[in-house]
Amino acid sequence: MRMARREAWRRPTPLSVAGDWTKPPWSTGGLRPPGRKGRTLRILVTGNAGFIGFHVAKALLARGDRVVGFDSVTDYYDPALKEARLAILAEAGGDAYSFIRGDLTDRAAVDRCFAGHRFDRVINLAAQAGVRYSLDHPRSYVESNIVGFLNILEACRHAGTAHLTYASSSSVYGANTAMPLSEHAVADHPLQLYAATKRANELMAHAYSSLFALPTTGLRFFTVYGPWGRPDMAFFKFTRAILAGEPIAVFNYGNHNRDFTYIDDIVEGVIRASDAVAGPDPDWDGDRPDPARSAAPFRVYNIGNGTPVRLDDYIAAIEAALGRKAKRELLPMQPGDVPDTHADIGDLVAELGYRPKIPVEEGMRRFVDWYLAYYGAPADG
Repeated sequence: MRMARREAWRRPTPLSVAGDWTKPPWSTGGLRPPGRKGRTLRILVTGNAGFIGFHVAKALLARGDRVVGFDSVTDYYDPALKEARLAILAEAGGDAYSFIRGDLTDRAAVDRCFAGHRFDRVINLAAQAGVRYSLDHPRSYVESNIVGFLNILEACRHAGTAHLTYASSSSVYGANTAMPLSEHAVADHPLQLYAATKRANELMAHAYSSLFALPTTGLRFFTVYGPWGRPDMAFFKFTRAILAGEPIAVFNYGNHNRDFTYIDDIVEGVIRASDAVAGPDPDWDGDRPDPARSAAPFRVYNIGNGTPVRLDDYIAAIEAALGRKAKRELLPMQPGDVPDTHADIGDLVAELGYRPKIPVEEGMRRFVDWYLAYYGAPADG
């Protein structure tokens, strides 16, 4: 079995997950890479004003690392929400946190960032996100997700970075229908440009791992939700509409199944993956290439819940958390969408000790609690 052939240090000690969104998800004595017990790591987190990047940076600071954040704070969605996240990081991090307001497509800015710090790890979460947006703004995805990622790869290469961990997406599976979706299956039929750019990131990373021995780990995120989430995502839109008494758009007539994953579980996976430096696969077989492993120091993992939920049940969890019923507007499937996602998380569990913990009902309750605290409860009537 693959797990038996992996080094024992790839399975760090489990972390405790706090139930309160106002607290760090883990204690400051959380995960540590092997042989680095008690050592403070300096970690670059790009996209740290974003949903996942904010939570990752906060968790790293909570366990005692030093974090440099890098983000352009675009207006893709409400910049005020991003600024609020940044304010929390500044307050929580103190001297252990610094922030660079810059764009990954600006090669000079990226080079200055790396020249000013020596990073033990780089976690690249900055990207142009959103499936629907890519239909009308394709160049934004090429600039942010291709050019920006190339600048990170080049900077890591020349700095001798020990490990680059970067965001991919479950969208890369595209036309694949064999469930659960496995990293070891070919994923070369994307259904929209966003997915194509994330798959391109994986291929670019492999080239740098192969040419320059740069250890890289790609993470395919599955439908992330939770406090401080993105307003363009369905769970956020549903909550806002239900509170306003407006109908919610339910595509594919509610017949979607999604691997909804709570943000704390995602963050755990990101940090575990970052701490365990990618190495060559000892079982690599060049006659039968594996999209997720290589003779180079390269890996790709799914990060999901591993238990898909029907969209209608997900909406029911939001209704229960709000104590209000939704008005559903049933619509056909949108262009570029897929009917189902289901993450095979076997490798992440076996190799890194990852265990998603938060069920949808609990996760939505936490999100709604945050939403009402941040935006305020609407007046009845």
